[in-house]
Amino acid sequence: MTPSVDELGAWRAFLRAHATITRVLEAELVAEQDLSLAAYDVLVQLAEAPDRRLRMTELADAVLLSRSGVTRLVDRMERGGLVSRTRVPGDGRGVAAELTEAGFHRLRVAARTHLAGVLRHFVARLDADDLCALERISRRLAD
Repeated sequence: MTPSVDELGAWRAFLRAHATITRVLEAELVAEQDLSLAAYDVLVQLAEAPDRRLRMTELADAVLLSRSGVTRLVDRMERGGLVSRTRVPGDGRGVAAELTEAGFHRLRVAARTHLAGVLRHFVARLDADDLCALERISRRLAD
């Protein structure tokens, strides 16, 4: 079965909207905070994790990057003092990324830029009904 013209139109509009918004949010974060959207996402995931620590595999799943992509990103962030790598207790091979105090501070500062962008480029363009419908649809698609 082939998608209809309307179904493909909905799919393409979804892709365009996602690409447009993430591009502008990335550009604002880089320009104002010298931080990529992926690095910001890593900081958020770690800040919300128990003990501000996640196994590298869990982090890769949370930020939707490949394991090798997360490894390279965490390498750069570790050099910048934003995260550190720690051994997982009881697992000789397990490695976790942990948010440092400097990383937590950097997240708090960068959040101002990012959340202002989310409000400006996403929330302000939708009414309450749109936001509820989009959340419901997005949750269904993510399951």
